Amino acid sequence: MSRTANNRFRIADCRLRIGEDTHRNPQSTIRGFTLAEVLVASTISGFVALVAVGALNALAGSAQTVNRTTETTSEIRFAARMMARDLANLYRDVNPQNMKLLGSTEGTAKGGPPFLTFYMSGRAKARANQPEGDLYEVEYFLGTRQQETARTEESSEENTVLFRRLWPNPDKERQPGGILTPIAENIGVFQVRFFDGKQWTEQWTEEMQSLPECFEVTLATLPPTKGDPIVETFTVTFPRLSKSGAAAAAGQQGGASEGGRGQQGSGPSSTTESASGSGGPQGNSGGGSGGKR
Repeated sequence: MSRTANNRFRIADCRLRIGEDTHRNPQSTIRGFTLAEVLVASTISGFVALVAVGALNALAGSAQTVNRTTETTSEIRFAARMMARDLANLYRDVNPQNMKLLGSTEGTAKGGPPFLTFYMSGRAKARANQPEGDLYEVEYFLGTRQQETARTEESSEENTVLFRRLWPNPDKERQPGGILTPIAENIGVFQVRFFDGKQWTEQWTEEMQSLPECFEVTLATLPPTKGDPIVETFTVTFPRLSKSGAAAAAGQQGGASEGGRGQQGSGPSSTTESASGSGGPQGNSGGGSGGKR
């Protein structure tokens, strides 16, 4: 028992001595970072920060690109749908002279922009509280407008825009007018192709005196910095209307030619009647003289 008690006292005494040494010299158990370790940690932290900032910038740039592409796609689709809706309400008449459909990919003969002009029937008024009929002239064409930047007043940039001109109560004897509205921006291609039943052509004039069986409209944006341009194409068909218009034009030309022939034939017939009429009195006179004889 004495030996066990002595051992316990010795162990307790050693523990007390160890505690006193630790309390007197706390630096003996606490160790700091060396200069090399601090430099390595700072380098790693800076590298991680640079990678994170680069990733955030790339993510923000890709988000802006996606938003810009989405806006451009929705804008060009909106323009294509509006054009298709207006062409679906194309004004139709038996007489092709009362209808109007003009278009050209290369623009006018003077080198103007590509355009598409036609008559449309609709009920939605273009101007509030003003008298309007249900016949409108609609024209789509490419144009440019200058946008002044906010920083520099002298600097300006041209932006290709697809415009829509809506003219209530059109009149061929007056200069074209109406309400001009920008439909889509950054349009680089506005192509129109017409099919007359035999071949495709990029121009349709008033001398056609009929409507094409179908035509194709293509819209495309300007080439972006990254990626491909957005292209939207749709086709409008009305073969029955084109055939009826061609038949009406042919009927008018045939009626005019038959009328000319009838007028030419009425001259000889009237001459024949006058000759027979003059022959009647001669016969009667001859008969009378014969009676006298």
